[in-house]
Amino acid sequence: MAQRLLIRDLTLRDGQQSQFATRMTQAQVDRVLPYYRKAHFYAMEVWGGAVPDSVMRFLNENPWTRLESIRDGVAGVSKLTALSRGRNLFGYNPYPDSVIEGFCRNSVKSGIDIMRVFDALNDIDNMKSTIRFVKENGGMADCAVCYTVDPKFTFGDRAQAFFKGKKIPGTLFGIPYFVRKAKELAAAGADMITIKDMAGLVDPDTSAKLIKALKSEVGVPIDLHTHCTPGYGTASLLMAMVNGVDIVDTVIMNFSGGPAAPAWEIIQLLADRLGIDTGVDKASVAAINSELRGIRGELAKFDQYKRLPPEIDLTTYKPGPELASLLDGAAEAATAGKTDEVLRLCQAIEAEFNYPEPDAIVKRAQIPGGMYTNMMSQLQEAKLEHHLEEVLQIVPQVRLDAGVPPLVTPTSQIVGVQAVNCIVDKAQGKPFYTNVSKNFVELVKGSYGHTPFPIDPTFREKIAGVREETPYDTSKYKKQDNPELADCGGLRLASNEKEELLLELFPSVADKYLKGARQAEWAAMEAERIANLPPEPEELPGRYPAAFWEEELMLAIEG
Repeated sequence: MAQRLLIRDLTLRDGQQSQFATRMTQAQVDRVLPYYRKAHFYAMEVWGGAVPDSVMRFLNENPWTRLESIRDGVAGVSKLTALSRGRNLFGYNPYPDSVIEGFCRNSVKSGIDIMRVFDALNDIDNMKSTIRFVKENGGMADCAVCYTVDPKFTFGDRAQAFFKGKKIPGTLFGIPYFVRKAKELAAAGADMITIKDMAGLVDPDTSAKLIKALKSEVGVPIDLHTHCTPGYGTASLLMAMVNGVDIVDTVIMNFSGGPAAPAWEIIQLLADRLGIDTGVDKASVAAINSELRGIRGELAKFDQYKRLPPEIDLTTYKPGPELASLLDGAAEAATAGKTDEVLRLCQAIEAEFNYPEPDAIVKRAQIPGGMYTNMMSQLQEAKLEHHLEEVLQIVPQVRLDAGVPPLVTPTSQIVGVQAVNCIVDKAQGKPFYTNVSKNFVELVKGSYGHTPFPIDPTFREKIAGVREETPYDTSKYKKQDNPELADCGGLRLASNEKEELLLELFPSVADKYLKGARQAEWAAMEAERIANLPPEPEELPGRYPAAFWEEELMLAIEG
């Protein structure tokens, strides 16, 4: 019997978010749903991440309508999945259980079968309430461990820290760390575990060792999620496949590569060579891919690479001799455990499909691509872009001072912004941490949860004014206002619980979106009211019109 590999398609969420700034419209999504209904992916990630914010902010569309239209279009053929930051949901600060419960309940009711729950600090306490509420409402909890690597310190850094009495950790984020977190999540009720590698930093050798360890020690299905940014993506998924991973995350060819995940088509070609069955209908995916090519053209102004892959339909596609040799060689090398050879061959395969070259800066600095671009933008705004190398050099120090958080949204941005702030301080002749962001203060204070490495109490007192870790107090949470709109006939800003949740999770964006929705609703109600008014009485033939008698009456009164 052939080995079975389940495929989670990311195209409609992570794929379009990574490549095209989450700008797919409802109409564009609707064009591909009939084909998805026949494709038989195990699961489709379609919601969460930047989708709810972006569809309101940029497209003036309802996020719940987006989800429910996909639910109806796919009709249960594939499980629908969403992304949630645990207690933080979509923001930075933790939410009370009442908001988390409402979000989970309505998400499942609107079509989510699997909620992928993660926490930027891998603090499992921040994930437990979401796990519980998802399961209580009939959903599955896919609990993600954020993959990250240890900060790189030179011998000089370590010597200097030693003489200052500062601790620098040894290996924090080795295989045992991820296995331990996975076991804790399984015990907390996880139905599956995902290794969530947002920056694409898991290399093929680590992928092989990590999946092998997880499969031997954790009793729930294992999923590997990674990206292609530094050039490891396809090779790392291949090594996961030969080491027994249960699920891999892919994107359909025209939305794949670069900052996105590897292409399903490439993974399918490798699976065919390994005798692995994915259960995906090739003809249906070819139809989706063809439609996506046109949609990619429509999203051209958001396409940072503008490098189209060759058109491919796996029902008829026969690789040329060179590509066939690369595919065969990669499959053989993976089976033999030759990870360096797998990486070389898979990068050559990606080049055959016109993928962007691996991002050397992300690979060297070992930070997410979005973190790098945001830091660069911040430096350009301060006219200090020539200090980029200095910023990259101090990221490990800032990260250590903050408790060595994994570099994933939002902690990657918090650390990146603070590293730039420190270099700006230096350029102005001030000591580091003269200028600190509000979010960095909250991270150091403990508002976002437990950090993987203890924060120096003296540093915490300097930054946050307290020596002990101080959790966020959700009892002080104030619910967003939901006023009656005088210019809309007294309609409430949010008309139901789902809209109230949008206000809680995206206050400023939802406020603007919902005001527009109520104005349109009120205008439609007024138009209908006017249309239903009784008609004016018709004038009788040969008689003076009513206006004549009104004028005569007024003259008589005045006279």
